[in-house]
Amino acid sequence: MHTPLYTPSHNLPFNMARYCLAGAAAATPGKPALIVIADASGAPAEIWTYADLEDAVLRTAGALHAMGLAAGDRVMIRLDNTSAYAILFFGAIAAGLVALPASSQLTDREALFLLEDSTAAALAAPSPLSLGARVGEGFPQPLLLTPDDIARMMREGPRIDYAPTRAEDPAFLIYTSGTTANPKGVLHAQRVAVGRRPMYQGWYGITMEDRVLHAGAFNWTFTLGVGLTDPWANGATAIVYTGEKDPARWPALIDKTEATLFAGVPGVFRQILKYADLTLSSMPTLRHALMAGEAPPPGLFEDWTATTGTPLYEGLGMSEISTYISTGPDVPRKPGTVGKAQPGRRVAILAPDGTGAPLPPDAEGLIAVHRSDPGLMLGYWNRPGEQADIVRGEWFAGGDIGRMDTDGYIAHLGRNNEVMKALGYRVSPMEVEAVLAAHPDIAEVACAEVAVRADVHVVGAFIVLKPGATPDATDIRSFAAERLAAYKCPREIRFVDALPRTANGKIKRAALVSS
Repeated sequence: MHTPLYTPSHNLPFNMARYCLAGAAAATPGKPALIVIADASGAPAEIWTYADLEDAVLRTAGALHAMGLAAGDRVMIRLDNTSAYAILFFGAIAAGLVALPASSQLTDREALFLLEDSTAAALAAPSPLSLGARVGEGFPQPLLLTPDDIARMMREGPRIDYAPTRAEDPAFLIYTSGTTANPKGVLHAQRVAVGRRPMYQGWYGITMEDRVLHAGAFNWTFTLGVGLTDPWANGATAIVYTGEKDPARWPALIDKTEATLFAGVPGVFRQILKYADLTLSSMPTLRHALMAGEAPPPGLFEDWTATTGTPLYEGLGMSEISTYISTGPDVPRKPGTVGKAQPGRRVAILAPDGTGAPLPPDAEGLIAVHRSDPGLMLGYWNRPGEQADIVRGEWFAGGDIGRMDTDGYIAHLGRNNEVMKALGYRVSPMEVEAVLAAHPDIAEVACAEVAVRADVHVVGAFIVLKPGATPDATDIRSFAAERLAAYKCPREIRFVDALPRTANGKIKRAALVSS
Protein backbone atom coordinates (compact mmCIF):
# COMPACT_ATOMS: atom_id res chain seq x y z
CA MET A 1 0.00 0.00 0.00
CA HIS A 2 1.16 3.54 -0.70
CA THR A 3 0.32 4.87 2.76
CA PRO A 4 -0.94 2.76 5.67
CA LEU A 5 -4.47 3.88 6.53
CA TYR A 6 -5.03 1.91 9.70
CA THR A 7 -2.40 2.01 12.44
CA PRO A 8 -3.09 -1.04 14.65
CA SER A 9 -1.32 -1.80 17.88
CA HIS A 10 -1.60 -5.55 17.27
CA ASN A 11 -2.01 -7.73 14.21
CA LEU A 12 -3.60 -10.63 16.08
CA PRO A 13 -5.04 -13.87 14.69
CA PHE A 14 -8.53 -13.10 13.43
CA ASN A 15 -10.87 -14.52 10.79
CA MET A 16 -14.01 -12.56 9.93
CA ALA A 17 -16.05 -15.68 9.10
CA ARG A 18 -15.10 -17.31 12.40
CA TYR A 19 -16.04 -14.12 14.27
CA CYS A 20 -19.50 -14.09 12.66
CA LEU A 21 -20.39 -17.79 12.80
CA ALA A 22 -18.40 -19.89 15.24
CA GLY A 23 -19.80 -18.51 18.48
CA ALA A 24 -23.48 -18.92 17.61
CA ALA A 25 -22.83 -22.28 15.92
CA ALA A 26 -21.44 -23.54 19.24
CA ALA A 27 -23.91 -21.83 21.57
CA THR A 28 -27.17 -22.06 19.57
CA PRO A 29 -26.54 -24.60 16.78
CA GLY A 30 -30.24 -25.23 16.09
CA LYS A 31 -31.26 -21.57 15.89
CA PRO A 32 -32.19 -20.17 12.45
CA ALA A 33 -29.30 -18.08 11.15
CA LEU A 34 -30.61 -17.48 7.63
CA ILE A 35 -34.16 -17.62 6.32
CA VAL A 36 -34.76 -17.30 2.58
CA ILE A 37 -38.17 -16.09 1.36
CA ALA A 38 -38.80 -16.67 -2.34
CA ASP A 39 -42.24 -15.16 -2.90
CA ALA A 40 -44.84 -12.81 -1.46
CA SER A 41 -46.42 -15.56 0.66
CA GLY A 42 -43.67 -15.07 3.22
CA ALA A 43 -43.29 -18.84 3.64
CA PRO A 44 -39.63 -19.87 4.09
CA ALA A 45 -38.08 -21.50 1.03
CA GLU A 46 -34.92 -22.26 3.01
CA ILE A 47 -34.04 -22.26 6.70
CA TRP A 48 -30.38 -22.52 7.65
CA THR A 49 -29.52 -23.14 11.28
CA TYR A 50 -26.23 -21.86 12.64
CA ALA A 51 -24.83 -25.39 12.60
CA ASP A 52 -25.94 -25.94 9.00
CA LEU A 53 -24.66 -22.55 7.90
CA GLU A 54 -21.23 -23.01 9.44
CA ASP A 55 -20.98 -26.48 7.94
CA ALA A 56 -21.83 -25.17 4.45
CA VAL A 57 -19.37 -22.29 4.79
CA LEU A 58 -16.51 -24.53 5.91
CA ARG A 59 -17.28 -27.16 3.25
CA THR A 60 -17.27 -24.39 0.63
CA ALA A 61 -13.94 -23.18 2.01
CA GLY A 62 -12.55 -26.71 1.76
CA ALA A 63 -13.77 -27.09 -1.82
CA LEU A 64 -12.11 -23.82 -2.82
CA HIS A 65 -8.81 -25.04 -1.37
CA ALA A 66 -9.21 -28.39 -3.11
CA MET A 67 -9.55 -26.55 -6.42
CA GLY A 68 -6.08 -25.10 -5.92
CA LEU A 69 -7.01 -21.58 -4.84
CA ALA A 70 -4.42 -20.09 -2.50
CA ALA A 71 -4.46 -17.46 0.24
CA GLY A 72 -5.19 -14.02 -1.15
CA ASP A 73 -6.72 -15.22 -4.44
CA ARG A 74 -9.79 -13.22 -5.44
CA VAL A 75 -13.14 -14.98 -5.89
CA MET A 76 -15.59 -12.83 -7.84
CA ILE A 77 -19.27 -13.52 -7.10
CA ARG A 78 -21.77 -12.57 -9.81
CA LEU A 79 -24.89 -14.39 -8.64
CA ASP A 80 -28.46 -13.55 -7.77
CA ASN A 81 -29.31 -12.62 -4.17
CA THR A 82 -29.45 -16.20 -2.88
CA SER A 83 -28.14 -18.24 0.04
CA ALA A 84 -25.40 -19.50 -2.29
CA TYR A 85 -24.11 -15.94 -2.66
CA ALA A 86 -23.93 -15.43 1.11
CA ILE A 87 -22.33 -18.82 1.78
CA LEU A 88 -19.72 -18.43 -0.95
CA PHE A 89 -18.83 -14.93 0.29
CA PHE A 90 -18.19 -16.20 3.83
CA GLY A 91 -16.69 -19.46 2.54
CA ALA A 92 -14.03 -17.57 0.62
CA ILE A 93 -13.20 -15.47 3.70
CA ALA A 94 -13.14 -18.58 5.90
CA ALA A 95 -10.63 -20.10 3.47
CA GLY A 96 -8.31 -17.09 3.64
CA LEU A 97 -9.25 -16.01 0.12
CA VAL A 98 -10.56 -12.58 -0.89
CA ALA A 99 -14.27 -12.44 -1.72
CA LEU A 100 -15.29 -10.00 -4.45
CA PRO A 101 -19.05 -9.37 -4.31
CA ALA A 102 -20.52 -8.09 -7.59
CA SER A 103 -24.01 -7.54 -8.96
CA SER A 104 -25.74 -10.04 -11.18
CA GLN A 105 -27.19 -7.02 -13.00
CA LEU A 106 -23.80 -5.94 -14.37
CA THR A 107 -23.36 -6.12 -18.11
CA ASP A 108 -20.60 -8.39 -19.40
CA ARG A 109 -18.50 -5.30 -20.12
CA GLU A 110 -18.88 -4.02 -16.57
CA ALA A 111 -18.22 -7.45 -15.05
CA LEU A 112 -15.18 -7.93 -17.29
CA PHE A 113 -13.64 -4.73 -15.93
CA LEU A 114 -13.92 -6.04 -12.36
CA LEU A 115 -12.49 -9.39 -13.41
CA GLU A 116 -9.55 -7.76 -15.20
CA ASP A 117 -8.85 -5.14 -12.56
CA SER A 118 -8.90 -7.65 -9.68
CA THR A 119 -7.21 -10.49 -11.64
CA ALA A 120 -9.70 -12.80 -9.96
CA ALA A 121 -8.73 -16.46 -9.90
CA ALA A 122 -12.34 -17.69 -9.79
CA LEU A 123 -15.69 -16.41 -11.03
CA ALA A 124 -19.00 -17.55 -9.60
CA ALA A 125 -21.60 -16.96 -12.31
CA PRO A 126 -24.22 -18.84 -14.34
CA SER A 127 -21.98 -18.67 -17.45
CA PRO A 128 -18.47 -17.52 -18.40
CA LEU A 129 -17.67 -14.01 -19.60
CA SER A 130 -16.12 -13.23 -22.95
CA LEU A 131 -12.63 -12.56 -21.62
CA GLY A 132 -11.35 -10.57 -24.60
CA ALA A 133 -8.33 -8.48 -23.70
CA ARG A 134 -7.81 -10.29 -20.42
CA VAL A 135 -6.52 -13.43 -22.15
CA GLY A 136 -4.47 -11.36 -24.58
CA GLU A 137 -2.68 -9.65 -21.72
CA GLY A 138 -1.55 -12.96 -20.31
CA PHE A 139 -4.05 -13.35 -17.48
CA PRO A 140 -5.10 -16.96 -16.88
CA GLN A 141 -8.75 -17.79 -17.44
CA PRO A 142 -10.54 -17.80 -14.09
CA LEU A 143 -12.05 -20.93 -12.66
CA LEU A 144 -15.80 -20.83 -13.37
CA LEU A 145 -18.12 -21.81 -10.51
CA THR A 146 -21.71 -22.28 -11.63
CA PRO A 147 -24.67 -22.27 -9.23
CA ASP A 148 -24.76 -26.09 -9.49
CA ASP A 149 -21.05 -26.24 -8.63
CA ILE A 150 -21.59 -24.08 -5.55
CA ALA A 151 -24.54 -26.19 -4.42
CA ARG A 152 -22.32 -29.29 -4.53
CA MET A 153 -19.49 -27.49 -2.74
CA MET A 154 -21.84 -26.50 0.07
CA ARG A 155 -23.01 -30.11 0.53
CA GLU A 156 -20.01 -32.24 -0.42
CA GLY A 157 -16.87 -30.14 -0.02
CA PRO A 158 -14.23 -31.39 2.43
CA ARG A 159 -14.92 -29.48 5.64
CA ILE A 160 -11.89 -27.58 6.92
CA ASP A 161 -11.28 -25.25 9.84
CA TYR A 162 -11.21 -21.48 9.48
CA ALA A 163 -7.97 -20.28 7.93
CA PRO A 164 -5.43 -18.90 10.45
CA THR A 165 -5.64 -15.37 9.06
CA ARG A 166 -4.60 -12.29 10.95
CA ALA A 167 -6.48 -9.04 11.53
CA GLU A 168 -4.60 -7.20 8.76
CA ASP A 169 -5.03 -9.91 6.11
CA PRO A 170 -7.46 -9.04 3.29
CA ALA A 171 -11.00 -10.42 3.55
CA PHE A 172 -12.99 -8.89 0.70
CA LEU A 173 -12.65 -6.47 -2.19
CA ILE A 174 -15.71 -4.40 -3.06
CA TYR A 175 -15.98 -1.98 -5.95
CA THR A 176 -17.52 1.46 -5.64
CA SER A 177 -20.51 2.40 -7.75
CA GLY A 178 -18.41 4.23 -10.31
CA THR A 179 -20.59 7.30 -10.83
CA THR A 180 -17.93 9.30 -12.67
CA ALA A 181 -15.61 6.68 -14.23
CA ASN A 182 -14.66 3.05 -13.85
CA PRO A 183 -15.32 1.76 -10.34
CA LYS A 184 -12.39 1.33 -7.98
CA GLY A 185 -11.78 -1.54 -5.61
CA VAL A 186 -11.91 -1.00 -1.86
CA LEU A 187 -9.92 -3.70 -0.05
CA HIS A 188 -11.07 -4.54 3.48
CA ALA A 189 -9.19 -6.50 6.13
CA GLN A 190 -10.46 -9.34 8.30
CA ARG A 191 -10.67 -6.83 11.19
CA VAL A 192 -13.48 -4.92 9.42
CA ALA A 193 -15.97 -7.08 11.32
CA VAL A 194 -14.63 -5.72 14.61
CA GLY A 195 -14.87 -2.23 13.14
CA ARG A 196 -18.62 -2.74 12.83
CA ARG A 197 -19.18 -3.15 16.57
CA PRO A 198 -20.00 0.55 17.16
CA MET A 199 -23.08 0.07 14.97
CA TYR A 200 -24.54 -2.64 17.20
CA GLN A 201 -25.89 -0.19 19.76
CA GLY A 202 -25.02 3.11 18.06
CA TRP A 203 -27.44 2.41 15.21
CA TYR A 204 -29.35 -0.86 15.54
CA GLY A 205 -29.78 -1.57 19.22
CA ILE A 206 -29.44 -5.18 18.06
CA THR A 207 -29.88 -8.28 20.25
CA MET A 208 -29.66 -12.00 19.53
CA GLU A 209 -33.47 -12.09 19.46
CA ASP A 210 -33.68 -9.81 16.41
CA ARG A 211 -34.77 -10.91 12.96
CA VAL A 212 -33.22 -8.62 10.33
CA LEU A 213 -34.69 -8.13 6.84
CA HIS A 214 -32.70 -6.05 4.34
CA ALA A 215 -34.15 -4.77 1.07
CA GLY A 216 -30.79 -4.49 -0.75
CA ALA A 217 -28.55 -6.80 -2.77
CA PHE A 218 -25.40 -8.53 -1.54
CA ASN A 219 -23.02 -6.60 -3.81
CA TRP A 220 -23.21 -3.63 -1.42
CA THR A 221 -21.46 -3.20 1.94
CA PHE A 222 -24.74 -1.88 3.40
CA THR A 223 -26.43 -5.23 2.71
CA LEU A 224 -23.49 -7.52 3.43
CA GLY A 225 -22.96 -5.74 6.74
CA VAL A 226 -26.42 -4.91 8.04
CA GLY A 227 -28.15 -7.85 6.38
CA LEU A 228 -25.66 -10.66 7.18
CA THR A 229 -22.46 -9.83 9.06
CA ASP A 230 -23.97 -8.01 12.02
CA PRO A 231 -26.97 -10.27 12.65
CA TRP A 232 -24.70 -13.34 12.62
CA ALA A 233 -22.04 -11.70 14.80
CA ASN A 234 -24.81 -11.10 17.36
CA GLY A 235 -26.42 -14.53 17.10
CA ALA A 236 -29.55 -13.04 15.48
CA THR A 237 -31.46 -14.20 12.40
CA ALA A 238 -30.93 -12.79 8.89
CA ILE A 239 -33.84 -12.85 6.44
CA VAL A 240 -33.33 -12.66 2.67
CA TYR A 241 -36.14 -12.04 0.19
CA THR A 242 -35.36 -13.25 -3.35
CA GLY A 243 -38.73 -12.50 -5.00
CA GLU A 244 -39.97 -9.51 -6.95
CA LYS A 245 -39.07 -6.24 -5.20
CA ASP A 246 -42.56 -4.71 -5.27
CA PRO A 247 -42.53 -1.91 -2.66
CA ALA A 248 -46.13 -2.66 -1.68
CA ARG A 249 -45.06 -6.15 -0.51
CA TRP A 250 -42.51 -5.17 2.10
CA PRO A 251 -44.93 -4.51 5.00
CA ALA A 252 -46.60 -7.90 4.53
CA LEU A 253 -43.20 -9.61 4.33
CA ILE A 254 -42.08 -7.88 7.51
CA ASP A 255 -45.26 -9.07 9.21
CA LYS A 256 -45.16 -12.66 7.93
CA THR A 257 -41.46 -13.15 8.70
CA GLU A 258 -41.82 -11.44 12.08
CA ALA A 259 -38.91 -9.17 11.24
CA THR A 260 -37.91 -6.84 14.06
CA LEU A 261 -35.45 -4.69 12.07
CA PHE A 262 -35.88 -3.64 8.43
CA ALA A 263 -33.20 -1.86 6.38
CA GLY A 264 -33.15 -0.11 3.03
CA VAL A 265 -32.33 3.04 1.09
CA PRO A 266 -34.57 6.13 1.41
CA GLY A 267 -36.29 5.35 -1.87
CA VAL A 268 -37.57 2.04 -0.48
CA PHE A 269 -39.26 3.76 2.46
CA ARG A 270 -40.70 6.49 0.25
CA GLN A 271 -42.16 3.88 -2.11
CA ILE A 272 -43.59 1.82 0.74
CA LEU A 273 -45.41 4.88 2.06
CA LYS A 274 -46.68 5.66 -1.43
CA TYR A 275 -47.79 2.23 -2.64
CA ALA A 276 -48.38 0.01 0.41
CA ASP A 277 -51.62 -0.14 2.38
CA LEU A 278 -50.20 0.71 5.81
CA THR A 279 -51.74 1.08 9.24
CA LEU A 280 -50.30 1.33 12.72
CA SER A 281 -50.87 -2.42 13.11
CA SER A 282 -49.42 -3.55 9.76
CA MET A 283 -46.01 -4.57 11.14
CA PRO A 284 -46.50 -5.52 14.80
CA THR A 285 -43.05 -7.10 15.28
CA LEU A 286 -41.05 -4.24 13.77
CA ARG A 287 -39.09 -2.35 16.45
CA HIS A 288 -37.55 0.20 14.08
CA ALA A 289 -36.16 0.64 10.58
CA LEU A 290 -32.64 1.49 9.39
CA MET A 291 -31.88 3.73 6.43
CA ALA A 292 -28.68 4.69 4.58
CA GLY A 293 -27.37 5.16 1.07
CA GLU A 294 -28.38 8.71 0.19
CA ALA A 295 -30.12 11.79 1.57
CA PRO A 296 -33.77 11.17 2.51
CA PRO A 297 -36.49 13.42 1.06
CA PRO A 298 -38.09 16.01 3.37
CA GLY A 299 -40.79 14.67 5.66
CA LEU A 300 -39.82 11.01 5.30
CA PHE A 301 -39.03 10.49 9.00
CA GLU A 302 -42.24 12.12 10.17
CA ASP A 303 -44.40 10.35 7.58
CA TRP A 304 -42.90 6.93 8.37
CA THR A 305 -43.35 7.25 12.12
CA ALA A 306 -46.86 8.69 11.84
CA THR A 307 -47.94 5.91 9.47
CA THR A 308 -46.21 2.91 11.07
CA GLY A 309 -45.73 3.96 14.69
CA THR A 310 -42.05 2.94 14.53
CA PRO A 311 -38.86 5.06 14.43
CA LEU A 312 -36.61 5.33 11.38
CA TYR A 313 -32.89 5.66 12.14
CA GLU A 314 -30.48 7.09 9.59
CA GLY A 315 -26.83 6.24 9.02
CA LEU A 316 -24.06 7.83 6.97
CA GLY A 317 -21.29 5.68 5.62
CA MET A 318 -19.10 4.89 2.64
CA SER A 319 -17.53 1.83 1.10
CA GLU A 320 -14.20 2.66 2.75
CA ILE A 321 -15.50 2.34 6.34
CA SER A 322 -19.21 1.51 6.10
CA THR A 323 -21.63 3.34 8.44
CA TYR A 324 -19.93 5.45 11.10
CA ILE A 325 -22.40 8.27 11.87
CA SER A 326 -26.00 7.51 12.84
CA THR A 327 -29.01 7.99 15.00
CA GLY A 328 -30.41 5.08 17.01
CA PRO A 329 -32.43 4.08 20.05
CA ASP A 330 -30.03 6.01 22.27
CA VAL A 331 -29.34 8.89 19.83
CA PRO A 332 -32.49 10.88 19.07
CA ARG A 333 -32.78 12.39 15.63
CA LYS A 334 -32.00 16.09 15.24
CA PRO A 335 -33.55 17.54 12.04
CA GLY A 336 -31.00 18.65 9.49
CA THR A 337 -28.36 16.18 10.66
CA VAL A 338 -27.59 12.50 10.07
CA GLY A 339 -26.68 11.80 13.69
CA LYS A 340 -23.54 11.49 15.81
CA ALA A 341 -20.31 9.57 15.53
CA GLN A 342 -20.99 6.07 16.85
CA PRO A 343 -19.57 5.23 20.30
CA GLY A 344 -15.83 4.64 20.14
CA ARG A 345 -15.33 6.35 16.78
CA ARG A 346 -13.28 9.53 16.43
CA VAL A 347 -14.81 11.87 13.84
CA ALA A 348 -13.80 15.46 13.08
CA ILE A 349 -14.38 18.23 10.55
CA LEU A 350 -11.26 19.32 8.66
CA ALA A 351 -10.67 22.38 6.49
CA PRO A 352 -11.97 21.87 2.91
CA ASP A 353 -8.42 21.31 1.69
CA GLY A 354 -7.90 18.69 4.40
CA THR A 355 -5.08 20.50 6.15
CA GLY A 356 -4.66 21.72 9.71
CA ALA A 357 -6.26 20.72 13.00
CA PRO A 358 -9.96 19.79 13.34
CA LEU A 359 -12.26 22.79 12.92
CA PRO A 360 -14.41 24.22 15.72
CA PRO A 361 -18.16 23.51 16.00
CA ASP A 362 -20.42 24.73 13.18
CA ALA A 363 -17.56 25.14 10.69
CA GLU A 364 -18.06 23.53 7.28
CA GLY A 365 -15.42 21.16 5.95
CA LEU A 366 -14.45 17.56 5.22
CA ILE A 367 -15.88 14.86 7.47
CA ALA A 368 -12.91 12.81 8.64
CA VAL A 369 -12.46 9.56 10.58
CA HIS A 370 -9.38 8.83 12.68
CA ARG A 371 -7.05 6.33 11.05
CA SER A 372 -7.07 4.13 14.16
CA ASP A 373 -10.65 3.00 13.39
CA PRO A 374 -10.54 -0.77 12.76
CA GLY A 375 -13.37 -0.47 10.24
CA LEU A 376 -11.18 1.51 7.85
CA MET A 377 -10.19 -0.16 4.60
CA LEU A 378 -6.71 -1.47 3.87
CA GLY A 379 -6.66 0.76 0.80
CA TYR A 380 -7.72 1.14 -2.83
CA TRP A 381 -6.86 -1.78 -5.05
CA ASN A 382 -3.88 -0.86 -7.26
CA ARG A 383 -4.54 2.90 -6.93
CA PRO A 384 -1.86 4.28 -4.58
CA GLY A 385 -2.19 7.81 -5.96
CA GLU A 386 -5.86 8.07 -5.03
CA GLN A 387 -5.15 6.59 -1.63
CA ALA A 388 -2.58 9.28 -0.87
CA ASP A 389 -5.19 11.95 -1.62
CA ILE A 390 -7.45 10.88 1.26
CA VAL A 391 -4.87 10.55 4.05
CA ARG A 392 -4.74 13.76 6.08
CA GLY A 393 -2.18 13.21 8.83
CA GLU A 394 -4.01 11.27 11.57
CA TRP A 395 -7.24 11.39 9.60
CA PHE A 396 -8.99 9.72 6.67
CA ALA A 397 -11.25 12.05 4.67
CA GLY A 398 -13.30 10.28 2.04
CA GLY A 399 -14.80 13.37 0.41
CA ASP A 400 -17.99 14.01 2.37
CA ILE A 401 -18.68 17.63 3.31
CA GLY A 402 -20.38 18.46 6.59
CA ARG A 403 -20.42 20.41 9.82
CA MET A 404 -20.62 19.33 13.45
CA ASP A 405 -22.58 21.28 16.07
CA THR A 406 -21.74 21.71 19.74
CA ASP A 407 -23.75 18.58 20.63
CA GLY A 408 -21.76 16.41 18.23
CA TYR A 409 -24.52 16.11 15.62
CA ILE A 410 -23.24 16.17 12.04
CA ALA A 411 -25.01 17.67 9.03
CA HIS A 412 -24.09 16.03 5.72
CA LEU A 413 -23.78 18.63 2.95
CA GLY A 414 -22.82 16.41 0.03
CA ARG A 415 -19.66 15.14 -1.60
CA ASN A 416 -16.66 17.38 -2.07
CA ASN A 417 -16.51 16.51 -5.77
CA GLU A 418 -20.24 17.21 -6.12
CA VAL A 419 -20.38 20.61 -4.39
CA MET A 420 -21.49 23.08 -7.03
CA LYS A 421 -19.34 26.13 -7.73
CA ALA A 422 -21.81 28.57 -9.20
CA LEU A 423 -21.12 32.25 -9.87
CA GLY A 424 -18.21 32.14 -7.44
CA TYR A 425 -20.10 30.47 -4.58
CA ARG A 426 -19.91 26.93 -3.20
CA VAL A 427 -23.41 25.40 -3.02
CA SER A 428 -24.42 22.00 -1.64
CA PRO A 429 -26.70 20.16 -4.08
CA MET A 430 -28.43 18.45 -1.17
CA GLU A 431 -29.47 21.77 0.36
CA VAL A 432 -31.13 22.92 -2.87
CA GLU A 433 -32.72 19.51 -3.42
CA ALA A 434 -34.26 19.53 0.05
CA VAL A 435 -35.99 22.83 -0.69
CA LEU A 436 -37.23 21.94 -4.17
CA ALA A 437 -38.51 18.54 -3.02
CA ALA A 438 -41.15 20.36 -0.97
CA HIS A 439 -42.73 21.84 -4.12
CA PRO A 440 -46.17 20.27 -4.57
CA ASP A 441 -45.56 19.33 -8.23
CA ILE A 442 -42.11 17.74 -7.80
CA ALA A 443 -41.81 13.97 -7.34
CA GLU A 444 -38.01 13.80 -7.45
CA VAL A 445 -35.20 16.28 -7.94
CA ALA A 446 -31.42 16.23 -8.25
CA CYS A 447 -29.07 19.18 -8.63
CA ALA A 448 -25.70 19.52 -10.33
CA GLU A 449 -23.39 22.20 -11.65
CA VAL A 450 -24.22 23.08 -15.26
CA ALA A 451 -21.96 24.93 -17.70
CA VAL A 452 -24.08 27.40 -19.68
CA ARG A 453 -20.94 28.85 -21.29
CA ALA A 454 -17.31 27.83 -21.17
CA ASP A 455 -16.66 30.32 -18.39
CA VAL A 456 -20.06 30.35 -16.64
CA HIS A 457 -21.40 27.62 -14.34
CA VAL A 458 -24.80 27.74 -12.64
CA VAL A 459 -26.92 25.60 -10.35
CA GLY A 460 -28.99 23.17 -12.38
CA ALA A 461 -32.09 21.33 -11.18
CA PHE A 462 -33.23 18.12 -12.88
CA ILE A 463 -36.87 17.49 -12.01
CA VAL A 464 -39.28 14.57 -12.26
CA LEU A 465 -42.82 15.88 -11.98
CA LYS A 466 -45.70 14.19 -10.22
CA PRO A 467 -48.33 12.59 -12.50
CA GLY A 468 -50.58 15.26 -14.01
CA ALA A 469 -48.30 18.19 -13.12
CA THR A 470 -47.46 20.75 -15.80
CA PRO A 471 -43.83 21.81 -16.36
CA ASP A 472 -43.51 25.37 -15.09
CA ALA A 473 -39.93 26.50 -14.62
CA THR A 474 -40.96 30.03 -13.67
CA ASP A 475 -43.09 28.79 -10.78
CA ILE A 476 -40.29 26.55 -9.53
CA ARG A 477 -37.77 29.40 -9.66
CA SER A 478 -40.16 31.59 -7.66
CA PHE A 479 -40.65 28.79 -5.12
CA ALA A 480 -36.87 28.49 -4.71
CA ALA A 481 -36.34 32.25 -4.49
CA GLU A 482 -38.66 32.47 -1.48
CA ARG A 483 -36.61 29.87 0.40
CA LEU A 484 -33.01 30.13 -0.77
CA ALA A 485 -30.36 32.80 -1.12
CA ALA A 486 -30.18 34.10 -4.67
CA TYR A 487 -26.84 32.39 -5.41
CA LYS A 488 -28.30 29.01 -4.38
CA CYS A 489 -31.36 29.21 -6.64
CA PRO A 490 -31.30 27.04 -9.77
CA ARG A 491 -30.72 29.06 -12.92
CA GLU A 492 -31.11 26.04 -15.19
CA ILE A 493 -34.21 23.83 -14.81
CA ARG A 494 -34.64 20.67 -16.86
CA PHE A 495 -37.62 18.32 -16.69
CA VAL A 496 -36.75 14.64 -17.06
CA ASP A 497 -38.69 11.38 -17.02
CA ALA A 498 -36.38 9.75 -14.46
CA LEU A 499 -33.17 10.42 -12.56
CA PRO A 500 -30.10 8.34 -13.47
CA ARG A 501 -29.19 6.01 -10.61
CA THR A 502 -26.60 3.38 -9.82
CA ALA A 503 -27.58 -0.25 -9.26
CA ASN A 504 -27.79 0.53 -5.54
CA GLY A 505 -30.19 3.42 -6.04
CA LYS A 506 -27.82 6.36 -5.64
CA ILE A 507 -28.22 9.37 -7.93
CA LYS A 508 -25.52 9.61 -10.61
CA ARG A 509 -24.97 13.37 -10.64
CA ALA A 510 -22.30 13.24 -13.31
CA ALA A 511 -24.80 11.55 -15.65
CA LEU A 512 -27.30 14.39 -15.18
CA VAL A 513 -25.26 16.94 -17.09
CA SER A 514 -24.15 14.47 -19.76
CA SER A 515 -27.67 13.30 -20.60
